[in-house]
Amino acid sequence: MDLPKGSLAFLNYPAQLMFKSTKILPVMIMGAFIPGLRRKYPLHEYLSAVLLVVGLILFTLADAHTSPNFSLIGVLMVSSALVMDAFLGNLQEAIFTMNPETTQTEMLFCSTLVGMPFLIPPMLLTGELFKAWSSCSQHPYVYGVLVFEAMATFVGQVSVLSLIAIFGAATTAMVTTARKAVTLLLSYLIFTKPLTEQHGTGLLLISMGIVLKLLPDNKPPKRAPASSSMAKIETPAYSEENRTRFENEENRPLV
Repeated sequence: MDLPKGSLAFLNYPAQLMFKSTKILPVMIMGAFIPGLRRKYPLHEYLSAVLLVVGLILFTLADAHTSPNFSLIGVLMVSSALVMDAFLGNLQEAIFTMNPETTQTEMLFCSTLVGMPFLIPPMLLTGELFKAWSSCSQHPYVYGVLVFEAMATFVGQVSVLSLIAIFGAATTAMVTTARKAVTLLLSYLIFTKPLTEQHGTGLLLISMGIVLKLLPDNKPPKRAPASSSMAKIETPAYSEENRTRFENEENRPLV
């Protein structure tokens, strides 16, 4: 969470947004290497992800006032965040798959607890924790804002974990990516912003990506081996023949 925010010191917002919009792609690639998951996606799902990513980038950059500005340090930071996020989502899916009794609340608690040792020491060393405490003391209303944000974050994280547990990490990443597009579209409709041809092209690509994702997988049904089928068919006939022969022998006269 800190890497994307920290990358803004080296990247401008359009450049960071371009990288964050590609989250679905590393999630799908990383799923093939996670032990206990080894997920493989059909070709149309990869095409759907590419269309969704390109459409979102076109739509979000349509009204950008500045061009994307790239910096090596910023690119490394946001790329590391994408890789770690992709690994975490697939790891959570693997845990839900191998341990179905794991709940979303337990997963959220463990993920937060593991991250605390990596977050608190830098805050103590830089003095940011004490500055934040002093600022909150001077502005008590911040405590209410923090409580509301924590509640909203909890609901959002549990919802995301539920999507991962039911539909998988890749589908969840696609849903969150499509959510960004819906949010942007609603902002244009509510605040009556002008839509350009680039907006329309982006929306078209996003719609095509979602439609491709909804297509069912055309996998042929697995057929049983011919030998086992013949055995299942021949066995009843053989039994029926033996039973008939046995009844005939019983009804046969003794003389």
